[in-house]
Amino acid sequence: MRKLVLFLHASLDGFVEGPNGPMDIGWVSYDADLEKHAKDILSTADTVIWGRGTYQMMYGYWPTIPSNPSASQHERDHAEWIEKTTKVVFSTTLESAEWNNSILVKDHVVEEIKSLKQQPGKDMVILGSPRLAHYLMQHGVIDEYKITVSPVLVGSGLPLFQGIQEKTQLKLIESKSFDSGALGLHYQTV
Repeated sequence: MRKLVLFLHASLDGFVEGPNGPMDIGWVSYDADLEKHAKDILSTADTVIWGRGTYQMMYGYWPTIPSNPSASQHERDHAEWIEKTTKVVFSTTLESAEWNNSILVKDHVVEEIKSLKQQPGKDMVILGSPRLAHYLMQHGVIDEYKITVSPVLVGSGLPLFQGIQEKTQLKLIESKSFDSGALGLHYQTV
């Protein structure tokens, strides 16, 4: 059975977005170490799970990278990976998902995730989409949490965890520290 993995960057005080909204993530300690860490995580997945906002933001950016002469090799590699990867978009308001290999799901979110888990393939990763992640946490369908914690206090914004009604026991699988002071944490749902 495939796993559903949440991969997010968080501040030490537990925020995934700063007070200025969805793209207020300039505080993430992103460097070559974190690039490699992210690439390792994504190498285990063949499906990305997104909500509408993250899908639209990513679709507006990543397809432009191959023709951008100032894009880094890491950005080019990621753009190539994301273009080939299956993208499942959960939205009640989008009419279509035009990006290559995209599937739009308008309802029955939990049932669709459970069905996707039964299909053959590699892991599925929630890449960003913290609001969708909150919903999926509340329904207990996330199998693993891969969180990078940056050594910064943001003060306010969107919390990593929100609206959890029941205790969820987690088992630490791995922890890494990076030269930037960031931590990579990998937990499995027990």
